[in-house]
Amino acid sequence: MSKYYDNINKEIKEYFKILDPEFPEWLNEYIDVKELLSQQYISVTCGTIYSDLFESDFFFSSLDHSVAVALILWHFTHDKKQTLSGLFHDIATPAFKHCVDFLNGDYMTQESTEDLTTEIIKNSKEIMALLKRDCIEVSEIDNYHIYPIADNDIPKLSADRLEYSLSNALFIYKLLNVEMIKEIYDDIEIQKNDENEIELGFKTKNIARNFVKTTSRLSIIYREDRTRYSMQFIADILKKLSDECKISKKDLYELKEKDVIDIIESSKYKEIFNIWRKAKRVKVSIEEPKNVYYVHHGSKIRYIDPLFNGRRISKCCKIAKKMIENNLSYDMNKFVYLNFDFPN
Repeated sequence: MSKYYDNINKEIKEYFKILDPEFPEWLNEYIDVKELLSQQYISVTCGTIYSDLFESDFFFSSLDHSVAVALILWHFTHDKKQTLSGLFHDIATPAFKHCVDFLNGDYMTQESTEDLTTEIIKNSKEIMALLKRDCIEVSEIDNYHIYPIADNDIPKLSADRLEYSLSNALFIYKLLNVEMIKEIYDDIEIQKNDENEIELGFKTKNIARNFVKTTSRLSIIYREDRTRYSMQFIADILKKLSDECKISKKDLYELKEKDVIDIIESSKYKEIFNIWRKAKRVKVSIEEPKNVYYVHHGSKIRYIDPLFNGRRISKCCKIAKKMIENNLSYDMNKFVYLNFDFPN
């Protein structure tokens, strides 16, 4: 019996069946290690799920995402090493996910937590025993960037980028239904791009264009005013609690998000945290607001310009090109705030 797979809800199982109809049983031993199971308690929404600023109440975990990436890689490559690189790629994710990148000042690349991946794997007796049994080296699975189907540079399509696009569109923001997800996924194959590298791409133009429509909307959600504000706000609360010795970075790797929230709500930041949780919309200004906490910076731009039969869809579809251009022109120059300031 799997500690993870046997206990996930039916909606996620249905989604997994699209990614690979026959769940690879060999993967369960790797999923059920302590270091990965702790990822069940981290939301992919980087904490935004806890505020009424956002419409979603579906908890899709960091582990759900990692398993789904692994299934995509297994489906397209049937290579254990690539599949495991996808499974482990977020093993170093702390509570509130990319908010900790904001805490580290890394809101433009959002990769600051990845450095711990190798260390976590090497320090796990369970993972190392499984790798030794299967004659797999740590260096073959601790960096998914070495496999172009697993990860590649924006705006290319990789398993990681494909997965968070599909699951966010299906579960979190409800932009697509299960049938639409299946239509998109079934149209994808491994192709070669104009740099002669392998990459995931589409066979059908209108499906590729519809995918761009969805991912362009998601791209804006990932960096719009309410999102940047929320992620920086959580990061700043965590920093203040850390400075006051109420929480440590180590805690963010060991505690569940709900436990961290309990710490916040027992601190002097409870009132402003609950204002954020109950807020329906953020305020914006072109001028610096006075006597309130505000956020005023950009964020990582995640967007996808996928292949359609070996060519970027933007090169062969004016509609897709326009959608991408509109996405990239989103203005992040305003001051974003709510009506409170941090207590002294």
